[in-house]
Amino acid sequence: MILSGSDPVGFALHAAMNGLSVRQRVTADNIANVDTPHFRASSVDFETSLRAAIDQGEVSASSPLSVDVQPTETPVGANDNNVDLRKESIAAIQSQYQYQVVARAISERHSLVSTAAGVR
Repeated sequence: MILSGSDPVGFALHAAMNGLSVRQRVTADNIANVDTPHFRASSVDFETSLRAAIDQGEVSASSPLSVDVQPTETPVGANDNNVDLRKESIAAIQSQYQYQVVARAISERHSLVSTAAGVR
């Protein structure tokens, strides 16, 4: 939840949620194609651009953060596919936990602001 047009914390949480959503979709696509010949797995990095934007104080709606989707360097298997199911399963679980943490941060922040504003 973004509280105003100048809410850097809200924008950072929103950007993290978007990056994690992309990561979850890419990981699900990788897992779905575990047996597809010639398929190349991808990975997602949004943390680098988010960290840089936070460090530079440039987290805002006018500075959209990039979500970088790149092919992985996992070795290619017998069917010319490089999906590592163990690695992708761990990535899926990790993304799920990170998503839950960010969702909880958004919820707690909303509660805190509501309490401070006397809405509760």
